[in-house]
Amino acid sequence: MAILPIIEIPDPRLRLISTPVDAVDDEVRTLIADMFDTMYDAPGIGLAAIQVAVPKRVLVIDLQEQEDEEGKPVKEPRAFVNPEILETSDECSLYKEGCLSIPDQFADVERPARCRVRWLDEQGAEHDEWLEGLLATCLQHEMDHLNGVLFIDHLSRLKREMVIKRLNKARKAA
Repeated sequence: MAILPIIEIPDPRLRLISTPVDAVDDEVRTLIADMFDTMYDAPGIGLAAIQVAVPKRVLVIDLQEQEDEEGKPVKEPRAFVNPEILETSDECSLYKEGCLSIPDQFADVERPARCRVRWLDEQGAEHDEWLEGLLATCLQHEMDHLNGVLFIDHLSRLKREMVIKRLNKARKAA
């Protein structure tokens, strides 16, 4: 497959609201495969289609939390087409989030600890499941991208400005 370029802030496309996928066909499956290749190469644990300049409601996640006997991460790729959050828990969790579109910058973001999500997989099968822990956090982060929202939008203005300042400083140093 292909490794696609990841767009970064301040690219205005990151603020677009992605459109639903009409049908899970070969074109969508190719996009998903390319997104996984891109995410693993970056490396990251989640990627929304808009981050590779495709404004479709598609995201991929692989937390790679398990290791094989050689200590290498075990891939457990999951594709989400047209995901919808149906319910969230009242309980929240705090996680130090980063983003491939805001490279090497991290900040604590509070989100619901659990969420019930409905989506189609890469074969077009429908799922409805409660997600929790890092998977719930990652899914909410990637779904924000589908709605033109970045993780820094969840920060105070001061913290958001600090993240952007650090990013710009790192870009100048590179």
